[in-house]
Amino acid sequence: MSKKPTNGHLPNQPKTPVYLDYQSTTPVDPRVLEIMLPYFTEKFGNPHSTSHSHGRIVAEAVEAAREDVARLINADVREIVFTSGATESNNIAVKGAARFLKVRRDHIVTCVTEHKCVLESVLRLEHEGFAVTRLEVGRDGLIDLDELAAAITDRTALVTIMAVNNEIGVVQPLAQIGALAHAKGALFHTDAAQAAGKIFLDVGAMDIDLLSISGHKMYAPKGIGVLYVRRRPRVRIEPLFDGGGQERGVRSGTLPAPLCVALGAAARIARESMAEEGARLGTLRRRFLNAVSREIPDAAVNGSESHRFVGNINLRLPGVDAQRLLEQVPELSLSLGSACTSAAVEPSYVLRAIGLRDEEAGASLRVGLGRFTSEAEIDFAAERLGAAVGRLRNGDGKLPSAAQ
Repeated sequence: MSKKPTNGHLPNQPKTPVYLDYQSTTPVDPRVLEIMLPYFTEKFGNPHSTSHSHGRIVAEAVEAAREDVARLINADVREIVFTSGATESNNIAVKGAARFLKVRRDHIVTCVTEHKCVLESVLRLEHEGFAVTRLEVGRDGLIDLDELAAAITDRTALVTIMAVNNEIGVVQPLAQIGALAHAKGALFHTDAAQAAGKIFLDVGAMDIDLLSISGHKMYAPKGIGVLYVRRRPRVRIEPLFDGGGQERGVRSGTLPAPLCVALGAAARIARESMAEEGARLGTLRRRFLNAVSREIPDAAVNGSESHRFVGNINLRLPGVDAQRLLEQVPELSLSLGSACTSAAVEPSYVLRAIGLRDEEAGASLRVGLGRFTSEAEIDFAAERLGAAVGRLRNGDGKLPSAAQ
């Protein structure tokens, strides 16, 4: 075997580790970073201190960013509320809307495959006396619209269904969900953390009343997000905490101007490049799956193939323990289809919900493609996964040597 070159990777192969976990987080786009940095230094003013130029300059930049985010989802700029991320946005939306409506409506409809922050928010409301309906999903990961229609009643305050699932990438039928919710006078909230900037979203056309966005899922920094709150007809929500009344009283606190500016830049870039980027990711996805099928013929994709975000590949590798597989490929940054709780790895509740047995869920991993993924990285990953699966299936659980 040839000696490993000093630059850390083999000739004609990408630099390792190769990052393939874009659903977990995205790197900050260099263009976003460049726009953001001055707001940490010379443009440091408080955007709420508009009595002087330092504050006004920053306030104008924040409002321009708000407009860029609004354009991404076809919203009015006055409907955009900056938050710390999708977890906060989801909490404000779910708890705030439900509590405001509790006197007249005390029922919530959600789905078993929602993100934990939505499931836990709904559980908290259930402890407060709300009735909750949790919809199951099919093998494809999609809800049944007839079951949704039957679940919504005149007492339903809120329907909360995520746009793109963070584990299996399936895209729910948002416009149909919104129409069914509105037919019974209920509000519709969607967690769009994995959707914003990646798939087309139109809050008006899709009858969306509340929508959550996370900056670090779309090439902006961590610690910034958005909650869209419909103005006409007006959606009223109870704030989670009190303060100076910033963000129209929905989310008090001094805005982190550099992060707001960064999210605006990321939203603008996403809107301008979404179609082209989607097509490129589709090509990479096909290339990867074709290569994997050659290396591992019985590999399968979890969730719908036709209704999904193309950058997500939740891959099932029969007869292989995914945790051990990841240990075999330290040169690849991938994630498991499982959650780690109290140091115990358990099968993913999402994969269980689509009907996978525990051993099937434990044989699954998530491959996340993104803006900076290259063809060379795709080819390298497929080859390394194939070799590692072969070792495990042949009973050779030894980790590859540094020279391999």
